[in-house]
Amino acid sequence: MSVEKFSTEVGGRELSIEVGRFAGQADGACTVRYGDTVVLATAVLSDTVREGIDYFPLMVDYEERLYAAGKIKGSRFIKREGRPTDEAILTSRLVDRSIRPFFDQSVRNDVQVVITVLSIDQENDPDVPALVAASCALAISNIPWNGPVSGVRVGQINNEWVLNPSYESREKSMLDLFIVENDGKVVMLEAGADEVSEDTVLEALSFGHKHLKKIDEIIAKVQKAVGREKITLAQVETEETLKEREMIDQKVQEVISGKLETILDEKDKAKREEKKNELYASLDADLKADNQVTKEMRVQALVIVEKSMETAIRNRVLETGIRVDGRKADEIRPLSADTKILPRTHGTGLFNRGETQVLSIVTLGSPGDEQLLDTMEESGKKRYMHHYNFPSFSVGEVAPLRGPGRREIGHGALAEKAVEPVLPDKESFPYTIRVVSEVLSSNGSTSMASACGSSLALMDAGVPIRRPVAGISIGMMSDPDSGKYKLLTDIQGLEDHAGDMDFKVAGTSEGITAVQLDVKNDGLTHDQCVETFEAAKIARAKILKVMVGALAEPRPELSPYAPRIYTIKIDPDKIREVIGKGGETINGIIEDCGGKDVTKIDIEDDGLVMVTSHNSEMANRAIKTIEDITRDIEIGSEFDGTVTQIMTDRNTGRELGAIVEILPGRDGMVHISELSSQRVERIEDVVKVGDTLKVKVVGVDSERGRISLSHRALTETPEDRARRIEETRSRRPFGNQRSGGGDHRGPRRPRY
Repeated sequence: MSVEKFSTEVGGRELSIEVGRFAGQADGACTVRYGDTVVLATAVLSDTVREGIDYFPLMVDYEERLYAAGKIKGSRFIKREGRPTDEAILTSRLVDRSIRPFFDQSVRNDVQVVITVLSIDQENDPDVPALVAASCALAISNIPWNGPVSGVRVGQINNEWVLNPSYESREKSMLDLFIVENDGKVVMLEAGADEVSEDTVLEALSFGHKHLKKIDEIIAKVQKAVGREKITLAQVETEETLKEREMIDQKVQEVISGKLETILDEKDKAKREEKKNELYASLDADLKADNQVTKEMRVQALVIVEKSMETAIRNRVLETGIRVDGRKADEIRPLSADTKILPRTHGTGLFNRGETQVLSIVTLGSPGDEQLLDTMEESGKKRYMHHYNFPSFSVGEVAPLRGPGRREIGHGALAEKAVEPVLPDKESFPYTIRVVSEVLSSNGSTSMASACGSSLALMDAGVPIRRPVAGISIGMMSDPDSGKYKLLTDIQGLEDHAGDMDFKVAGTSEGITAVQLDVKNDGLTHDQCVETFEAAKIARAKILKVMVGALAEPRPELSPYAPRIYTIKIDPDKIREVIGKGGETINGIIEDCGGKDVTKIDIEDDGLVMVTSHNSEMANRAIKTIEDITRDIEIGSEFDGTVTQIMTDRNTGRELGAIVEILPGRDGMVHISELSSQRVERIEDVVKVGDTLKVKVVGVDSERGRISLSHRALTETPEDRARRIEETRSRRPFGNQRSGGGDHRGPRRPRY
């Protein structure tokens, strides 16, 4: 296949798609370049059906390559890429949620989309090219798919809309919105915002919609030029299999007749599941008793029951407006909130919404506890982390615990994005903040419950967040034939499974902080988005009222078990004096103040010093030591120093003076003549190494870093001074008299 290139302009930069150069054995492959960021996307369909599954097996893998950014892995022992980073997993989920609705969900052949980042220019985020490349690779492949989809990012800087803003521009933006559409309908949203209004998000949607047309056109152009004919995966049923299906369907309807409504009338999830399992067992027993029914037919019967139940749920909502648990469409399940649950943690928040329960716990650490980032896209530190755990017991199941999966990472990142805008800045609150949300019971939208629980926990810990954040999920039931639909506030698990969308919106009383949408239909119209945002705003206000009732504002004091951070500012040029050679000075301060388990010291490049300790006495000692080290030494200053060394002349062995440490890491010399008003023959007759000596600064040579000290200046009386001057004159040889000739060079400067 020859290499072909297609280009268009998007957001003031060229977006190009190239096919025919790479991955010739994949069913579909292309590279997308935006600026100097280049990604390769491939799509492959398995030849065989995967047996024993009841879902469409789609895999989307986003592969970061450090060579794309010109980096080598920082680990000394492992230099190749390992497990996907959180950012890679989040991008995989973003693409997955965008393309999945347009596959036939009855297909059981594996489909894998692999996106590999080949080059990154540190300006253009690879996720937009990744989405475009995945969409194009599927479009030109022979894989059955009802795309393409197209996506852009929208930012807002100084009230101006920006298309696909750079990394630097996104730092200044009030809104970071990723939009994916298909044929003019919204199919995926991902957004973080700084308390923006619903109208602002809707304006961003309209702005992005105008620019998606160019991407639609270029993918259509590529597909027309090089696209392969789609294959047919649906198996042609014989007359015999049709008869079997009709027989099974009839038997299923006989067994479940009148029983589905009884199950759906049950408001309690556990009891509803119990009744559903009883129905399954009864149906399976009846089918087993029939010798004509095979094992495969019994499996098919369970699928029919599931689809019948989904249809019953959908019809009930559309026809009556009443939901599975008896709620109205806009009704939220019972809410409750509480704080200060655990005795020794720094902060806790418990949030309940129906059968969904999340316990969030805050831990405050020193600035040195920040997470170090060294990925393809990022290098730096992260001071706020939200981690989300979803154990199997939360849904009454048994499963091995294998660490966080993609779902856990995605839900944790969404709650983190929702809360981050209300956190205090590092200058006013320099703590590292980690929040862990433990899902203890789940029946819908635990990520939004995590945002609520995290807000409560942060306030309980005394973190001065701007305002509490609440989140809600809005679902939808629709009939594509009639166009009728109904929005559902606060969807539970069964409604999420049977419904057409999961539209999560988080925010404060002042505006939106995070949005996430995925759909199962062909997308949402603009009017449907407007209605959803309005429903979410009303629900958010109700939830916030309950949260404020539990804790209205951050506690005025931190937990007694949380460390305290004390800050001082020093001259950046003196940072090296605090650190010392090989870290000797700073490590010495830490050891003197209880060790690393008691005291931690972090220093920023701008001279901000942060001392973290559970012990105020140790913290104050560390601060005083640092202040002493960085203190400007001025003539006339007095110190109680420690004698560290007796200096002698290298050639004659004559004693010259004593070296006195006046501040940690800083010393000066007391010349032998400055020890006493009396003549001193041996320094040890006055002071010994290790003694404390009160001294006064009498000279500072900043260029050579020398400090001249005097003990005599603090102890000498006027009578002593007069006697000393007289004795000096009597001992002075004629050649050194200023009134006569001879050598006027004066005494030689002591060497030390």
